[in-house]
Amino acid sequence: MKSIILKWYPVILAFLCLLYSVGYGILGMTAEAQYSAHWPGTILLFAIAIRQRRTT
Repeated sequence: MKSIILKWYPVILAFLCLLYSVGYGILGMTAEAQYSAHWPGTILLFAIAIRQRRTT
């Protein structure tokens, strides 16, 4: 279980951020929803960049 979480933590975190953004949208806070909608993509892009830079 630990290895799965360590491998997939960026996807899990991005999904939680997506739910956070959707929650803001449902509550009618559109500016906040648009701001936080960029977080999942940024998290996933940084995870890809970090994993490509690893030498191990």
